[in-house]
Amino acid sequence: MVSLPAATPPPVSFFPIRTVWTERLSGQLSAPPGFRDSLGYFPMADSHLAAWDLTIGRQLWVAEADVHSKPAADDQLIFIAESDALVALSAADGSRAWRVTLDAADRALATPLVWDNGWLIAATESGAIIGFRASDGHLIWRHNLGSPLRAPPALAADRVYLPAGDGRIVALQVETGAKVWEHRLGGPPSDVLALDDRLYVGSLDNFFYCLLAKDGRVAWRFPTGGDVIGLPLVDDRRVYFSSLDNILRALDRRSGSQQWRRALPLRPTRGPLQLARTLIVSGSGPTLHAYLAQDGQPAGDLPAGAALMGTPHVVTEPLLLVLVTTDLTNGAVITAIGHKEKEEEADQR
Repeated sequence: MVSLPAATPPPVSFFPIRTVWTERLSGQLSAPPGFRDSLGYFPMADSHLAAWDLTIGRQLWVAEADVHSKPAADDQLIFIAESDALVALSAADGSRAWRVTLDAADRALATPLVWDNGWLIAATESGAIIGFRASDGHLIWRHNLGSPLRAPPALAADRVYLPAGDGRIVALQVETGAKVWEHRLGGPPSDVLALDDRLYVGSLDNFFYCLLAKDGRVAWRFPTGGDVIGLPLVDDRRVYFSSLDNILRALDRRSGSQQWRRALPLRPTRGPLQLARTLIVSGSGPTLHAYLAQDGQPAGDLPAGAALMGTPHVVTEPLLLVLVTTDLTNGAVITAIGHKEKEEEADQR
């Protein structure tokens, strides 16, 4: 008797879905929300910051804070930009941990604050990049880039990577701010996905680039029919990105060869997200669209009901997609979406 090989299990999809919870916030947001794992931080237009537990839809605390851009957060602190200062609040109760007054030239930020591994990075419209020790707000270094950033800094290993508006990608040593290398693309770069060994970034020259982290050399580049939008996404085999030719693409992350492409029914406004083996794409309309990471086949739709306020957030345990929408009638609304069958099985147990 011949033994047949075991069948390959089908790709895990986030569908079917169900709404786990939905809550209306008390007003409009002043900036996109910030997230840290299962916690969400929502800057309110009435000069407050509200912290929420995203697993159960419960508000944890509210603190006075005049937030002007998307917050950043670690496990202990939330970092916000006020009109004249950077402020850190305690993640436990919203109390102030430290405040650093900014010079007048540094008060206008070009991108939201970025935190990683103990470092807080601010990028100003004047082209200054400032590295702070996140634990106490102490200024460690300052680098004059000579051009404002077009997208937020990206941190990986001991580097911070800067997508400058003049077309350069600049790598700095994160502990000192010293320049390690720079590479000029064919146009201004979009959001940088930084890994320890490689960078993935799109450009307004209609190419998607893979750069070597050690020296900035181009490992490969791939032509697109429109500007790459938002932050790329990687898994073990592929890199995924959306572009303004309304195409979602999957490339081999090592060679850059195209694995599949999928025409989108919307104009994307941000990069794709991954839940299980499903890619979620959002854009100008009120519906998000999902595709299987394996081959790009459609997996389903997620109606948001209103315009998204910032990038959707993935909670890993339990697996949830958190959407924040806003309109003039209802204000800001948070909705957590889960996998229907998985949640029902958990309820039965």
